[in-house]
Amino acid sequence: MRIYLQRVCIVLFAVIAIMDRLQGSARLMIVSDLDHTMVDHHDPENLSLLRFNALWEGNYRHDSLLVFSTGRSPTLYKELRKEKPMLTPDITIMSVGTEITYGDSMVPDDGWETFLNQKWDRSIVVEETAKFPQLKFQSETEQRPHKVSFYVEKEHAQEVMKTLSARLEKQGLDVKIIYSGGMDLDILPQGAGKGQALAYLLKKFKADGKPPMNTLVCGDSGNDAELFSIPEVHGVMVSNAQEELLQWHAANAKNNPNIIHATERCAAGIIQAIGHFGLGTNASPRDVVDFSKCQSENPHPGYEVVKFYMLYERWHRAELAKSEQHLQSMEKLCYPAGIIVHPSGEEQRLHDCVAKLGSVYGDRQGKRFRVWVDRVLSAEIGSNTWLVKFDKWEESDEGRQCCRTTALLNSKVEESGGFVWVHMHQTWLDEAGGENARSPLF
Repeated sequence: MRIYLQRVCIVLFAVIAIMDRLQGSARLMIVSDLDHTMVDHHDPENLSLLRFNALWEGNYRHDSLLVFSTGRSPTLYKELRKEKPMLTPDITIMSVGTEITYGDSMVPDDGWETFLNQKWDRSIVVEETAKFPQLKFQSETEQRPHKVSFYVEKEHAQEVMKTLSARLEKQGLDVKIIYSGGMDLDILPQGAGKGQALAYLLKKFKADGKPPMNTLVCGDSGNDAELFSIPEVHGVMVSNAQEELLQWHAANAKNNPNIIHATERCAAGIIQAIGHFGLGTNASPRDVVDFSKCQSENPHPGYEVVKFYMLYERWHRAELAKSEQHLQSMEKLCYPAGIIVHPSGEEQRLHDCVAKLGSVYGDRQGKRFRVWVDRVLSAEIGSNTWLVKFDKWEESDEGRQCCRTTALLNSKVEESGGFVWVHMHQTWLDEAGGENARSPLF
């Protein structure tokens, strides 16, 4: 009992931490599937995902919630995070809605696990499914406490589902069988699923008096259908949505104006939906050509951080003209006496780092090189002074590295909405600072 109470307290503190950061209801909660929805596996440059990352960190992270809802197990979810430039979500729903975790440390929700134990016996499910030669077990990592997963050929799927469902019901179990992707068959407790997990979260936020102002659900396959059935949510089926989801939509929600079929793929379709439903700005900083002519509709340090590193990336990739004007504009973003502490411990003036950029112009031109920021969190700690923490990632042909960064920014009173970098301190995250790490200028 003592251990149980301790775990309940950990979950409670994780939820409270999220709500305290928001200081009220989330302006927008995005609940998105990953494979072929947020993540486009046919986009080797990951451009649509990077566009979403910049939009979220620059305009939404500080007052909104990002939820990833995936069929992947924790093991495969973590593998995907190593492969793709994904943001850290506030909440992760995994294993087709059978596991809910909070924050970067992925604290599990024990209340959800207890709820799913009703009329569920995994051993009986395994025993009954063994009688169907058409079913082939998925990898061991995909077999979870409240999920048993198989591959089955499309022509056998409906017959197997019908017969198996009757047999499990006869055994006293109340289960749900979900078929998606033209090959994946998952058996879960009846109360599980992506939709039920979302309903559980919404109920929890409502009980706390802080329901999200708007919720956008995003998906591409059959196991996402339940997300679109939750009342009062907006939904987007990305343009590359699979046949099974489109068929569900035609049969169940064809005339629902709150659900659209985007004309853009994956994360680009999510960005499109934000604009379609008027949920906030959908102008990603990655799409801005000239930042001097574009101001964020709600000036915030997060936008400043994203903008700064977009300029940094474009300079290295020679996507900006090599001119003193661009260097001077970056210099103006830095306080004259400002200091940066590099991961190596070396201290330099911010203006000196800007000057050094002149010698590295275009050193990544035509090469694989992208920069993005994650977990941009800020707090106003004094008059016009902001403490900002974030993870800055660089990915190149040499690999991926990350600096955990703490910075002080000052609001420029004379320029509405502008910020000046006063101090920056960087530390290598995990093993990103190994022998092959490239020391950044910023």
